[in-house]
Amino acid sequence: MTSRSDPTQQLRDLARLRRVRDRIDREYAQPLDVEALARGAHMSAGHLSREFRRAYGESPYSYLMTRRIERAMALLRRGDLSVTEVCFAVGCSSLGTFSTRFSELVGVSPSVYRQQGARVTAGMPPCLAKQVARPIRNREAQPVDTHLA
Repeated sequence: MTSRSDPTQQLRDLARLRRVRDRIDREYAQPLDVEALARGAHMSAGHLSREFRRAYGESPYSYLMTRRIERAMALLRRGDLSVTEVCFAVGCSSLGTFSTRFSELVGVSPSVYRQQGARVTAGMPPCLAKQVARPIRNREAQPVDTHLA
């Protein structure tokens, strides 16, 4: 990205960042990393990360993981796949990383969500269920009280 004083260049730069975000949305289940995304946008990885964060409020990796967790939530609500199968279906290669990130964003572990998830959106139209069950970004999930009475 170049000089901030040239509005035409700024629009071009934002268009490139939008293409990166769109690619993440489309290819979230593929093995994507910041270096590959940067190559596709003809930028360095560091520059892409800085500009993406400036434009969208989070890093490309964080955005990718949020998309993966969002899709995982839908698959877990269906209930026909195990947590491990869902982990790999959404493009994660580490069950530990997947479970940690899932818990950070959703507030409960994937296995707990799988058990309770279908009840959360039962009877809702899919378009509304997607909004209600959307993961919370940037570690905003409140810890769940696991104390049983």
